[in-house]
Amino acid sequence: MKTTDNFKKVISDHLELVASNDALFAETLKKESKNIEGCVNYILSEVQKSGCSGFTDDEIFGMAIHYYDEDNIKPGKSFSGNVVVNHHVELTEDDIKKAKEKAISQVVTEEKERLKKKANLKKQDATQTVQAELF
Repeated sequence: MKTTDNFKKVISDHLELVASNDALFAETLKKESKNIEGCVNYILSEVQKSGCSGFTDDEIFGMAIHYYDEDNIKPGKSFSGNVVVNHHVELTEDDIKKAKEKAISQVVTEEKERLKKKANLKKQDATQTVQAELF
């Protein structure tokens, strides 16, 4: 499953917070065989296996810690889906600028399509009117 950077950041931030308060976990977090991508894939595969649609923060964070604690856990396979993060995320000025540009581009594209459809409808009406007058 492809996740958002926000989801990865929330998980990473929590793991760093735990590591700052727990020296043993800080060492565990440094394992070369583990990384945030694998952790996220593990969490998402466990969520998918459960069949549930919603989890508490503690449940998700617990899965993340469990992934790093256990050496025999392999990351899950990628699959398609959506992840919703209920944490407030601060956007950078660049992120805001990109979002605005994307929104403006989308509005312009939609408006062009609307105008094309309107023009095509007028042409069809004019053709039908002319044809009706010929007979």
